[in-house]
Amino acid sequence: MMPPHTPYDGSSKLFAIGLKPLELDRWLEIDDDFGAYLTEKRRLYAELPDKVFVEEAGTRDAQREVLELVEAHMAAYHPGMLDEARAAGGAGSSAPADAPLVAASLMVQDDLILMRRGEDGWRLAAGSLCFPSSWSLTEKFGKPLHRIHDPVPGFGTGTRPAEVISRMFDNLQGQAVERFNWSVQANDALYHPLSDRQRIARAADRPSNFPDGDINAHAFIRVERQTLRKLPLSRDILFTIRIHLDPLAVLARHPERARIAASFATQLGELDEAQLDYKGLTADRDRLVVYLGEMAASPSPLVGEG
Repeated sequence: MMPPHTPYDGSSKLFAIGLKPLELDRWLEIDDDFGAYLTEKRRLYAELPDKVFVEEAGTRDAQREVLELVEAHMAAYHPGMLDEARAAGGAGSSAPADAPLVAASLMVQDDLILMRRGEDGWRLAAGSLCFPSSWSLTEKFGKPLHRIHDPVPGFGTGTRPAEVISRMFDNLQGQAVERFNWSVQANDALYHPLSDRQRIARAADRPSNFPDGDINAHAFIRVERQTLRKLPLSRDILFTIRIHLDPLAVLARHPERARIAASFATQLGELDEAQLDYKGLTADRDRLVVYLGEMAASPSPLVGEG
């Protein structure tokens, strides 16, 4: 199966805001991995409930608003999957089964983050994050956006992008928006947390993700599809994150592999030292660029091959 999204082809730049309007019928994405994602969510809720769910007091009404929106969307566009999710049951005894955000998260493949406006800006007030892309829900809980983004090069407190993002949150009304982010990891783990301390240590040591050198065998492209939608009643903002994981080798079967691989290599080549350290790609960037360059130079397969 071909990757549904290839933002590394140059269509979405790393370390850029890049929000685009989104039609609500496309709000949540469901695919053949639906059952596997929900099974993994239930496992994480049972084994690591305090790491994958947080909530402030006073957010339950907004959580119920999220649950109603998710149920309505799934009933309208993916009724069979909604029935499958309901039949599978809840999160297990270790999770806060009465939390509406937990119930909503077990109907979709997305993670669900609730952002609330306060004196210090938009803060993370509640969240179900089973599939973090190198960050920690508990570390970011309760923090405003500019502090959440402090580790991101060029996006921290006092930067222009931080101010732009805050204004965009303020101005978001009925229109849903989406953006994409991507990274490369050495396995197919959906649960991929990283604390700020671990990130600092990784940037100092700059270890390779592929110590045996076999990028083709171990590299996975991790794409985040993120959406923002202001809730009509609470006026909180729902931030959804849908993870797509594909082996890097899958590009070799893509009908446009030469163009995508060349653009991918170009984007990697343009990352500066701070950006590479943030992504954990400093030690591997050159090898990835060479691998992608060889893929770009080889004849493209026919459409449908593989």
